[in-house]
Amino acid sequence: MSVRVKICGLREAGHLAAAAKAGAAYVGLNFFARSPRFVTLEEARALAVGAPEGLCKVALTVDADDAAMDAILAAVPVDMLQLHGHETPARVAELRARHGLPVMKVVGVSDAGDLAQIAGYEAVADQIMVDAKPPKGAVLPGGNGVAFDWGLIAGRRWTKPWMLAGGLTAGNVAEAIRLTGARQVDVSSGVETAPGVKDAGMIAAFVAAAIT
Repeated sequence: MSVRVKICGLREAGHLAAAAKAGAAYVGLNFFARSPRFVTLEEARALAVGAPEGLCKVALTVDADDAAMDAILAAVPVDMLQLHGHETPARVAELRARHGLPVMKVVGVSDAGDLAQIAGYEAVADQIMVDAKPPKGAVLPGGNGVAFDWGLIAGRRWTKPWMLAGGLTAGNVAEAIRLTGARQVDVSSGVETAPGVKDAGMIAAFVAAAIT
């Protein structure tokens, strides 16, 4: 079974093309205004409309209210929602029903105690992303380039598809996959030359390291 890769926080059409050429399955558009990877509705629409066929286009939001979510989905043709805030299981279920799109809920992990919450989200989300908790005082809920102890989830299995994130690079993703058994991985800062600045060569190297 091959590994599926998500390249998140893309802001240029050329980098969507690079992700597709490399063999990525998902691309993420970031609607969190404080992120260096933020895209406006107009920018996101152009990227999504022009995206290569076959890519799953994911809208990353952080505690977005109904008005913000409605505006995103009215303007941008995406295939999946990624909830990266403090959304409760009830909110996940509500958004899934309201918009009729599959939902991926991100769960931040720093120690074994953080794993218990996954069950509640597993019951309502279509996928789970197991990510590193942001460092104390961090502005961003993700994309901080930090990893958690992969041994915490070694050998664990969940009933829903799940994705590993947090501090992954071309240099460590194969080991992360080996240790955790992940069949899906997500990267953002690990394919950047500076915050928000993706690199086509780094994207290709990451995907190659993950899928081979």
